[in-house]
Amino acid sequence: MLSLVNPPGLLLLPPAPPAEEVGTNGDHAGAGDDWRLSSDAFAAFLQGTDGRAYERLGAHPATRDGFAGVRFAVWAPNAQSVQVIGDFNAWNPGDPTARLTCDRGIWSGFVPGVTPGARYKYRLVSNYRDYVADKADPFAFRCEAPPQTASVVWNLRYAWGDGDWMAERARRNAPDAPVAIYEVHLGSWRPAPGGGRRWPTYREMGPQIADYMRQMGFTHVELLPVTEHPFYGSWGYQTTGYFAPTSRYGTPQEFMSFVDCLHQRGIGVVLDWVPSHFPTDGHGLAYFDGTHLFEHADPRKGHHPDWKSAIFNYGRHEVRSFLLSSALFWLDRYHLDGLRLDAVASMLYLDYSRRPGEWIPNRHGGRENLEAIEFVQQLNTEVGRHHPDVMMIAEESTSWPKVSRPVSDGGLGFTLKWDMGWMHDTLHYLTRDPIHRRHHHSEFASRLEHIFAEHHILPLSHDEVVHGKGSLYGKMPGNEQQKYAGLRLLYGYLYAHPGKKLLFMGGELAQWPEWNHEAGIEWELQTDPFHAGVQRWVADLNRVYRAEPALHELDDRPEGFEWIDHRDVPNSTLSFLRKTATGGDLVLAVFNFTPVVRHRYRLGVPRAGFWQEILNSDARDYHGSGQGNAGGVHAEPVPWHRRPVSVQLTLPPLAALFFVSRTPVPP
Repeated sequence: MLSLVNPPGLLLLPPAPPAEEVGTNGDHAGAGDDWRLSSDAFAAFLQGTDGRAYERLGAHPATRDGFAGVRFAVWAPNAQSVQVIGDFNAWNPGDPTARLTCDRGIWSGFVPGVTPGARYKYRLVSNYRDYVADKADPFAFRCEAPPQTASVVWNLRYAWGDGDWMAERARRNAPDAPVAIYEVHLGSWRPAPGGGRRWPTYREMGPQIADYMRQMGFTHVELLPVTEHPFYGSWGYQTTGYFAPTSRYGTPQEFMSFVDCLHQRGIGVVLDWVPSHFPTDGHGLAYFDGTHLFEHADPRKGHHPDWKSAIFNYGRHEVRSFLLSSALFWLDRYHLDGLRLDAVASMLYLDYSRRPGEWIPNRHGGRENLEAIEFVQQLNTEVGRHHPDVMMIAEESTSWPKVSRPVSDGGLGFTLKWDMGWMHDTLHYLTRDPIHRRHHHSEFASRLEHIFAEHHILPLSHDEVVHGKGSLYGKMPGNEQQKYAGLRLLYGYLYAHPGKKLLFMGGELAQWPEWNHEAGIEWELQTDPFHAGVQRWVADLNRVYRAEPALHELDDRPEGFEWIDHRDVPNSTLSFLRKTATGGDLVLAVFNFTPVVRHRYRLGVPRAGFWQEILNSDARDYHGSGQGNAGGVHAEPVPWHRRPVSVQLTLPPLAALFFVSRTPVPP
């Protein structure tokens, strides 16, 4: 007999929230007998269309015959019996008051005397193989802090103060809005005050991150998964609690306060969410009721070879309801402004990371995971229906078509797609010795011709600074000064290029070592002039990006972009225009990818008049060499690049330059 019994944990939880804080945001009445749910309440869940199953399944405070307790409900169709065990009954599987009854695979019942803060699990005895296991609640709103694994009865009432943000969120997340995302791993962003190995808390980090985002000019924060996960080294990507923020950093209400704080400072919050796979820890979803309930039984479809984890069975109705409910839960209850779906490619392809013979073709003989595709389209359709003002973001690393196009047009329905190709090609080019870049220049420049097929985010994410890849600073060739210049050039190219922006924490400080989740950002680097220069450059890029409509208004449309010159192979330069929908102010971006100063460098421009130099990555303010154009240049009546006028510039070494031509204001 397999037994996964978990005795009472040794880690004490903080007390439950006071009476004025508890509640479930309207998902149960405050008085009367509300413990019983009819069979019809679970019909949508069983049909795969329930996006709010968390209101019925899981643990919900209720009353029965005037007595307070908790209504429990769990999906376990292959169980012979299910009982709730916890600290309220000394983890006693013989407690007759905690036995649940089954209806169409849903085990439910009312347990009197249980209150918020109580720890619990489900003792499942399976119909198969003498299997007995103690499982955490798949719908738990809170979990014990790892390494403990019990679920915790909890309520989600919170007095939100972000009404202004929510009212204008559609504008903040719109396709023509500036979106500059700062990607954060909460546990390693900044050590907790007082030293020692104490986790920072949501309440501590909220004001700190909000203030830093205002200082740096980022519009959104993206959190590596805070859904509960047993292994800290997975960075949250091995999720067991699909409805619970990790208790490492505090309570659900404290995570709400984190989001609320950022919203009140004008910062959006996006959550990494992982519907692609889940870990096989004994207390989790895997082999839940003695059968492969959430995952495929056949390892050719149900086992992920890269992460040694389980893959959801997207063709099962109840699994779809579970995942759909999880996604909507974070948007409903935590006011999150978007979800970034991890590893979408692994969902779309049956042969993802598999050799021939290790996968099963679909019913048409192809490699596409038809059930996963249908689920993703259903997910994005339902999120768009209930929360049309949030962003649904795909980390999709292949050439799958129409990832960010509407489902009605045959697309997957995402709002945005991470442009992994842009990241790969740009870093591949910039990590080359400048003397060799001319041989790859045309290939690098040609990538922009295909940028508008999708709505893109340009990611310089955590994935590029781990597992021996080194830091972004460390990737740059040359001596120390050239490395800083190369990094400033990279960021300048990021912000000039069409697409939304994403930078992982520490990159703005030109951190030397690659990211280590066990260590914090090296904040002391702010006192070094070279590091402080990069940080100031990123802040100024964000400021100009937000201030100049030409840099964001037509991010995803070809009419917002125009080449000046992408054929200057011998000098390894690029130049292009960014434009607005109304033909107003123009931004000229020029890049010198070599350490050689280019004097009297001529470019054709579409307008006469003054072109103001608004950003120069080689300026002294950023600890550059100080080469530049003294604030701007006047266009001359010299035809160039098939344009009637031109400007003559000084291109600093390894530098990005931004010029703006203002539209005259009518008298």
